[in-house]
Amino acid sequence: MKHAVQQTPDTAIQITGLNKWYGAYHALRDINLTVRRGEKIVICGPSGSGKSTMIRCINALEEHQEGQITVDGTVLSSDLKNIDTVRSEVGMCFQHFNLFPHLTILENCTLAPIWVRKIPQAEAEATAMHYLEKVKIPDQAHKYPGQLSGGQQQRVAIARSLCMKPRIMLFDEPTSALDPEMIKEVLDTMVALANDGMTMLCVTHEMGFARQVADRVIFMDQGQIVEENTPEPFFESPKNDRTKLFLSQLLGH
Repeated sequence: MKHAVQQTPDTAIQITGLNKWYGAYHALRDINLTVRRGEKIVICGPSGSGKSTMIRCINALEEHQEGQITVDGTVLSSDLKNIDTVRSEVGMCFQHFNLFPHLTILENCTLAPIWVRKIPQAEAEATAMHYLEKVKIPDQAHKYPGQLSGGQQQRVAIARSLCMKPRIMLFDEPTSALDPEMIKEVLDTMVALANDGMTMLCVTHEMGFARQVADRVIFMDQGQIVEENTPEPFFESPKNDRTKLFLSQLLGH
């Protein structure tokens, strides 16, 4: 029996002593992180630093070998019931939109609520239209993904996640597959979500977004959390040399 870490009611995610290996490769090393409800956290770091692996562990898309992850009071274990409970509370957006090409936008957004949450179709469609309006593309509801731009498809992917009424949203480099002119529309959608008080963890290199939205910025390198701080001191006076080097390369100064 593992001892649960003391949780406070405002804890959304608690990660304690998290380690993950791929064979001999130690991908995550002793990660400890507490995320409060409503907190917006931006995770940055060089390629291969473990950022995506960490957030994929939060909804059990990746298994971890050591440590404990508690999401909204549920401990992630190999128990499928627990995994389903966590996934029903956590929405996720990836680089690639993962929309079903043969379904309309509306059908993409209502599929999981109808099949997983057993919500009646009319109610699911009303909810989907509400979130498509929120991401500013209600007029695209009856089109197919292939008829939309990349930025529009990513906004559909965000709306689709919101239709499950998650308490927490995870974003894994949601703008990295987009053309530059489409990035802003997706970031604007995420800013609006943040302003609504959604708990968010976002892996991104969009540092303007981090400055605008994040309560905390976390820098990862070689599978570890190397530095974390509120945005202003993080960007203006980073303490760790690896953080300084990363920011100088990213921001060009």
